[in-house]
Amino acid sequence: MFRELAQNGSIFDLPERRFVRGPGARDLSVRFHGHAAATPLGPAAGPQSQLAQNLVLGFLGGARIFELKTVQVQDRLKIPRPCIDMRTAGYNVEWSQELTLEQSLAEYVKGSMLIELLAASGVLGLAPGFERYVFDVSAGYDLAGIQSERVQAFLHGMRNAGPIVDRLRREIPEPWRRLRDLDFRTDLADSLTLSTFHGCPPEEIERMIEWLQAEHGFHCIVKLNPTLLGATEVRRILNGVLGHADRVPDLAFERDTRWEHAVDFTGRLRDRAASLGLGFGVKLTNTLIVENPVPGESRFLPAGEAQMYLSGPPLHVLAMQLVARFRETFGGALPITFSAGIDQRNFADAVALGLCPVTVCSDLLRPKGYGRMQGYFAELDRRMEAVGARTIDEWILATTSDAGADLEAARVDNSRRYAARLLEDPRYRREANAK
Repeated sequence: MFRELAQNGSIFDLPERRFVRGPGARDLSVRFHGHAAATPLGPAAGPQSQLAQNLVLGFLGGARIFELKTVQVQDRLKIPRPCIDMRTAGYNVEWSQELTLEQSLAEYVKGSMLIELLAASGVLGLAPGFERYVFDVSAGYDLAGIQSERVQAFLHGMRNAGPIVDRLRREIPEPWRRLRDLDFRTDLADSLTLSTFHGCPPEEIERMIEWLQAEHGFHCIVKLNPTLLGATEVRRILNGVLGHADRVPDLAFERDTRWEHAVDFTGRLRDRAASLGLGFGVKLTNTLIVENPVPGESRFLPAGEAQMYLSGPPLHVLAMQLVARFRETFGGALPITFSAGIDQRNFADAVALGLCPVTVCSDLLRPKGYGRMQGYFAELDRRMEAVGARTIDEWILATTSDAGADLEAARVDNSRRYAARLLEDPRYRREANAK
């Protein structure tokens, strides 16, 4: 890592000119379950957050809240190939980790240590405070799996990684031996995003969160599905308003949590977390189940996969309708993590809704990868400059239509207006996302 930077001006093939070293005159820092992070951007749980190198590249691109690749007890799956199609909107059939639980734990420890080595070395020239980052665990998918011995060992390892850190610090090469005694993090994450996947009963979601709170003291986030909008509304927006040809099967709605269920358990879990002195929030959203292939398009993903998972621009529109609903129902204080079709053009809009973190997956799988993040900050800086906003809170308040609104009311107002605007935006329609 250090040698490549010195010799080639890059780290893991990301050119130095693509590094994000600080926000300039603005303060982009946020709070995430009590922790300070230098920016609200992060990689969503996915193929771009499962290896140590991935995490370093995200850090170099300005990500500071990392949702780690989701783990589960079934960690020896045969993933069909190809498993991701990014030619258009974005589809995948890859729904779990490609590493074992033990390998995943080691990668996350390595990633944390490499980030801290870079920050402590001074070679990046980061702005003061811009090194602050947070890891967030992602796990699923049912109560039996969460309670299994191996998943429990993984979670304990994330909270006490001291033995792995001590083993790995001895591998730091001789030229950098002065960094071997750094006070590396051993409690890597005290928050967890529960990936409920598709078809998980609402009562089981509630039991999993209660278990994670009681057994591990995690601040918890529940990742929810776009099917909460209901079959009629999902199809109206996806096929009618946006003109996409994807078919969402009936079973996607029959087995999934409904809106009224999500409202009920969100209220209860928020209150329970508060009574325990813990944080609680929701993540919007998971991918959307659609049939493989898309009508009228050639098949790319394996023929044996009857279903695939839609991401990218159309999911952005669907997920933002749910953001608006949650804001209207629970107000602007409920923490909402977001992931659905984030890119350079809409990152600033998502930040203006008070979403934290704003995470990205599909866009990082396109050409230039992590180097695309630099554009997110350039666009956010340009728009904040235009309204004289110096902090994230000032940016939220500057974009509201209600001049007298406080921060929470501004989040609600901004969410409602942005969700409505997306339904009229041609860039999310099928013709704008064709091959």
